[in-house]
Amino acid sequence: MSITENKIKVGSLEWFYRESISPGRSDLLPVVLLHGLPSHSYSWRHIMPALARQGTRAIAPDLIGFGLSGKPERREFAYTPDAFITALADLFQVLELNRFSLVVQGFLGSIGLQYALRHADRIESLTILNTPISTVAKLPWKMQQWGLPMAGEMMTQDPLLVDRALEGGSRYQISDADLDVYRKPFLKSSKAGRSLLATVRNLQLQQSMVEIESGFQQWQKPTLIVWGMNDPWLSLSMAQNLVKFAPQTELVQLQNVGHYPQEHYSEEILKDLLPFVRISGK
Repeated sequence: MSITENKIKVGSLEWFYRESISPGRSDLLPVVLLHGLPSHSYSWRHIMPALARQGTRAIAPDLIGFGLSGKPERREFAYTPDAFITALADLFQVLELNRFSLVVQGFLGSIGLQYALRHADRIESLTILNTPISTVAKLPWKMQQWGLPMAGEMMTQDPLLVDRALEGGSRYQISDADLDVYRKPFLKSSKAGRSLLATVRNLQLQQSMVEIESGFQQWQKPTLIVWGMNDPWLSLSMAQNLVKFAPQTELVQLQNVGHYPQEHYSEEILKDLLPFVRISGK
């Protein structure tokens, strides 16, 4: 099952997104997959075709400032959680995604969680892969450095930061061919580095975690947490705590898996994800 590459303009923002669609008719609701930091939609390349094979349309956008989506200057886009959430809402409206399942991962996945809490009427199910979900979560020092004065400006212009983050977080080697795709935005233009710098400086992680912790105390939608237990940056305990007060939440623990589970362990994820998102739209 192939993945198509698409571009669309929504207002002043240019979006790039990957999509897999089953060739046959399907009544299943679509799935939206949101990437982490400093990744982009390519990270879902092993997940999307499997979703399409079961009849589930899969859409994975590059967030604004990342991948092949537009990289506006800070005066044009604030790079705050609110700015990302508003942009996502506009994109979903244009793509006519009125009801869907949402899958999030990583240190931009928190934006997806905030979107879900603010637009719960559109979310049929939620899947969380190694995403900050607690006020104890901290941006790792490796990523904090990208926002430092002076040093951050230089570090975010280095395409190899992608290698160091993705392999450091996953704790496994990634092929050069795949790393070439992840590096490409940084090699094409200095805008990729400036967007990453702006995102880290405006991530507002602590405020976002307060909203997420509070919101999940009232969350009623089916939720699947798939957690790589070898994550160097996010502890399993925050996932375990969420299960305690979110009644419709299931936790799946993956041994020897790091921060980016979909990069090396797609088959293990799909065992639980495929049946979980198999939701009829009728």
